Amino acid sequence: QVQLVESGGGLVQAGGSLRLSCVASGSIFAINAMRWYRQAPGKQRELVATITSGGTTNYADSVKGRFTISRDKNTVYLQMNSLKPEDTAVYYCNADIVGYSRLTRNYWGQGTQVTVSS
Repeated sequence: QVQLVESGGGLVQAGGSLRLSCVASGSIFAINAMRWYRQAPGKQRELVATITSGGTTNYADSVKGRFTISRDKNTVYLQMNSLKPEDTAVYYCNADIVGYSRLTRNYWGQGTQVTVSS
């Protein structure tokens, strides 16, 4: 059994910062790519940032230069600076996790709300 648990969401004014965390726990042999997605009301879920096991990162154009994804062991972070009202969404952690069986499965966290006021 594997769980991803996010934390760090909240309400912030435009221009402010938040740091999201996501901890993976359970029967984990290794973690490959880890990602942050977000979903705003009435919109499709979109990929925000990815970090591979080797540390390579990729970002959506809308957050480049403002958001930074990083990881440490079983935790992935999303540092969000210069936040805009359009960043308001539920943010989800996602990861490709290798279990003790050596099978890889994709897991989602429960989501954390980020609200940016203008």
